[in-house]
Amino acid sequence: QVQLVESGGGLVQAGGSLRLSCRASGRIFSSYAMAWFRQAPGKEREVVAAINWSGGTTYYSESVKGRFTISRDNVKNTVYLQMNSLRSGDTAVYYCAATTKGWSKTQYEYDYWGQGTQVTVSS
Repeated sequence: QVQLVESGGGLVQAGGSLRLSCRASGRIFSSYAMAWFRQAPGKEREVVAAINWSGGTTYYSESVKGRFTISRDNVKNTVYLQMNSLRSGDTAVYYCAATTKGWSKTQYEYDYWGQGTQVTVSS
């Protein structure tokens, strides 16, 4: 079992930055691929970024590429999402997720989820 706890969400003006953190406890963190998803009101949950177990492979959705950076620290059991140049369209609840199957863009491949953290971007 892995427990995931996100932090770092909040209210920010358009053009600003936030850094989300997701700390994992339980089994060996470095054996999990990790991802950030988000869900806006009335919309499907969508992948934002994903990272493999070592941090050597990353994936970004087209909507955040060049603005967001996913990274991980396997010593601190934490995955991060640095979000720059935020837009109103980035407003959503952000979730981190973990899987042993190798990184994926598909939410159904992830076994463990955090409770989510709200990000609100004001224009």
